[in-house]
Amino acid sequence: MAPPPEIAIPSTSVSNEGSSKPFTYYNITLRLPLRSFIVQKRYSDFASLHSSLVAQVGSPPPEPLPGKHWLKSTVNSPELTRDRQVGLEKYLKAIAESPDRRWRDTTAWRAFLNLPNSSTTNSAVSAGGMVGNAAAGAADPGTWLDIHRELKQKLHDARQCLSKRDGAVESGNGTAAVEAGAAAKRALVKAGTLISTLNDGLRKIQESGKLGEGEIRRRRDLITGARMEREGLDKLSNSLPSSASIVAHSGISQGQASSSDKAALLRGGRPTGRVLGAPLPETDKTRELDNSGVLQLQKREIQSQDEQIEQLAAIIRRQKEMGLQIGDEVAQHNDILGAMDGDVDRVAGKLKVANNRIRKM
Repeated sequence: MAPPPEIAIPSTSVSNEGSSKPFTYYNITLRLPLRSFIVQKRYSDFASLHSSLVAQVGSPPPEPLPGKHWLKSTVNSPELTRDRQVGLEKYLKAIAESPDRRWRDTTAWRAFLNLPNSSTTNSAVSAGGMVGNAAAGAADPGTWLDIHRELKQKLHDARQCLSKRDGAVESGNGTAAVEAGAAAKRALVKAGTLISTLNDGLRKIQESGKLGEGEIRRRRDLITGARMEREGLDKLSNSLPSSASIVAHSGISQGQASSSDKAALLRGGRPTGRVLGAPLPETDKTRELDNSGVLQLQKREIQSQDEQIEQLAAIIRRQKEMGLQIGDEVAQHNDILGAMDGDVDRVAGKLKVANNRIRKM
């Protein structure tokens, strides 16, 4: 079930539509797991919502709606505007955070806040979030962090699925191993999509100037770390152990060797098939390759590892530069404090001389 949105009314605005008299808009901000948006409502809209909630649920919400003032107008009274703003925010938060979901499950509540219906929300959450909204909202610094948290959760899910797959392989459950491997693949595919979304969103944030250069570098390092973690998990996902391959493809139960392997062992030989070196078994990547192909594959893997090491070295160099800059600033502050100590000593000496002269006088 999707978590309730975070609701706040941080500001108000005055609007004048055509020839009608001016009125106050209450700017409602909503933060969902993957996006944030603003809804503008008048006090009359709140009154209509309250009436609809009472009619549909049969009882008023846990927090009363602020009353209407007949002598003052919020347009000309900042105090009244602020009091009503606080009261309306409490009214909405009481509904959103109440353990009783009756008011939140009504169509009036969802229409008032422009929220999708429950089935749409549940399907979006079960699919891993609204990808379109995530792509559009990644340009917001707050929503960017929400997407990054979802990315970390997907990587954690993939790691757990791979652990379950290895456990199923050891227990000889080939079906469970295949299902866990497929679940890990889905989580990694979703993680790759989120990494691309974060990368595009960070570029837009940098272009808009919403964050400083230091925070941009920190978030870029987060993306690099997540990408390296995903690539490592993807390699583990592609390297299916040989025992699972035997169970899934040859139908031989785990713990029973083939007749040719038994004969080879009795003769003092080794089981059939190429062994890349204990304890490394044959994998899906190497099974169809000859020795030359295995060598080329190893070179590609080493090159990929070298690239990852270079990225890590770049991150460490940036951190070193930041540490040196911090050290220079600390040294400058120490010099300033030393000069200040000297000034304090000189002023104390002058005060002492002045006190002595005053006592003589």
